[in-house]
Amino acid sequence: MTANLRFDQETSDLLEQIIRHRRDVRGNRFLSTPIEQGHLDKILQAGLHAPSVGFSQPWEFVLIENQNTKQAVAASFKEENDKAQQTFATTEGQERQALYQSLKLEGIHESPLNIAVLYKPQDKPILGQTSMTDMGRFSVVCAVQNMWLMARALNIGIGWVSIVNPEKVKTAIDAPTDRELIAYLCVGYVDKFYDKPELETLAWEQRRQTQQVIFKESYQQHENN
Repeated sequence: MTANLRFDQETSDLLEQIIRHRRDVRGNRFLSTPIEQGHLDKILQAGLHAPSVGFSQPWEFVLIENQNTKQAVAASFKEENDKAQQTFATTEGQERQALYQSLKLEGIHESPLNIAVLYKPQDKPILGQTSMTDMGRFSVVCAVQNMWLMARALNIGIGWVSIVNPEKVKTAIDAPTDRELIAYLCVGYVDKFYDKPELETLAWEQRRQTQQVIFKESYQQHENN
């Protein structure tokens, strides 16, 4: 173990670039090339080294390559995506619905590897989780972000598929009933990474500016200014 390890400016600049160029990758960008074991090990180790409340490490990862399992998850995606299209049709107008329908929102079959990331609750009090009970789930999200950044550093794409029924995914992977699905990830090498997030490029949403989201001391002082 290296005591008091410090990093130089070049390293911090590189990390900034990795963060800025992380992307949510869709199915039309994935290559079928299998992921090198060494690269996969690094991605998983990045997740295992995420911060967790009370050092609880409440995460579990299911690696999925089986086409039958992927098909079951893809069927759930289709069912939930059809519902979402109707939601945008009734609330956002025809133009917004048309844009939604044009989006490729998952790469379940296209990516060579899927990873289900689950939260494992514990039957004892967890340090730091007695007041904010969701901190265990947030810890698992930290693991996902670590994996995403490491993957990008290896020029590997990850897409987070959230348009699925969590219980149907758990059934597909035979997960214990007490586990909670936090993320379903599509992982693989890609033909390219976009310069900007795809939804930003398509003007689905605009990037929020610093002054819109950073406040000093309180919201009230911000409003008074």
